[in-house]
Amino acid sequence: MCNITTIKKVFLFTIITIISCFLISCNEKKKEPELQKLTIFHAGSLSVPFKQISEAFKAENTGVDIFLEAAGSRACARKISDLKKPCDVMGSADYSVIDNLLIPEHADWNIKFASNEMAIVYHEGSKKADGINKDNWHTILADKEVAFGRSDPNADPCGYRAVLTMKLAEKIYKEDGLSESLLKKDTEYIRPKETDLLALLESNVIDYIFLYRSVAQQHGLKYVLLPDEVNLKKPEFADIYETVSVDISGKEPGTTITKKGAPMVYGITIPKNAPNPELAKKFVAFVLDKAKGLAIMEKNGQPSMVPSPSNTYDKIPEGLKIFALPISEE
Repeated sequence: MCNITTIKKVFLFTIITIISCFLISCNEKKKEPELQKLTIFHAGSLSVPFKQISEAFKAENTGVDIFLEAAGSRACARKISDLKKPCDVMGSADYSVIDNLLIPEHADWNIKFASNEMAIVYHEGSKKADGINKDNWHTILADKEVAFGRSDPNADPCGYRAVLTMKLAEKIYKEDGLSESLLKKDTEYIRPKETDLLALLESNVIDYIFLYRSVAQQHGLKYVLLPDEVNLKKPEFADIYETVSVDISGKEPGTTITKKGAPMVYGITIPKNAPNPELAKKFVAFVLDKAKGLAIMEKNGQPSMVPSPSNTYDKIPEGLKIFALPISEE
C-alpha cells in the first residue's frame, strides 16, 4: 500500500513538473524580442517630417524603437559635444552646424539633404494682417503696436537666419537702420528654437514670427513669402546673401563664429558616440531615399538637395556615399 502511494506521488510530481516546464517554455516563446533603440537629435523644423519618417521606417523594420529629441540645431550639437549625450543620428537645419561644432572630434562626415526658406508667419488675429505682403512686412514688424518673435541665434539656425533676413531686407529695401531697429525690438519674445514660438502666436501674445516656410505649411499657418533676395532659399542669390553676416557663439566658451548669409541647406550625420551605428546607417539611408524619406520631406515643404557635394565625402560610409558627391564635382 505504501509503495502504491509513493508511486502515485512520484507520478503526480512528474506530471506537475512536465506541465510546469511546458508552461515556462511557452512563456519564453511568447516573450517579445528586445527592441533595438535609435536616438535621433534633430532641428525643431524637422519634427513633423522626422516623426513621419520614423513611423515609416519602423513599419519596414520591426523591433525598432526610435526616440526623437527636437531642439535648436546648435543646441543638439552641444548635447553631443559638451554634454556627451549618446546620439545615433543628428539632423541639422544648417549643415554647417555639423561642420563647425561636431567635425572632426564628434563626427566624421556630413551629408546635405534638404532646403527651406524664411517666411513671416501670422494668424487671422494678428495686427495689420489684412494688409501685410512681401513689400511691406518689414514696416509692419517695426510698428510699435505689433509684436513679433524669433529664435535664439546662439541656439538655433532659424534665429541667426532671422537676423540675416533683417539685414538683407535693409539692403534690398534701401532703409538704413532697419535691421538695428528690428533687432532691438521685442527681444522678450526670443525663444530657444523656432517651434517654441508657435504657442505665443496661437495665444495672441505675438502677431508674427520669423519662421521656416515648411513649419508654417506643416501647421497650417498663414505666412508671407519674402523676395528671393531675402529669403535665403535660392543658390543663385548666394552672392547677395553672403554680403550680410552675424556673430554667434563658437565651439569653445568665449569664442565666436561669423555666419555669412547662405542658401538654406540641411545636414545629417551619425556621431562617433552612436550606440547603434549600423541601425543608424540604415535609418540615414531611409531618410535619403528619394522614394522614402525624401518623398516625406518634399510633402512637408522641404525640397531634396540629394545628391550634393560634401567636403567630407571620403569619410562617408560606403553605403551612404551614393547620396553625396565629391567636392571636386561641384
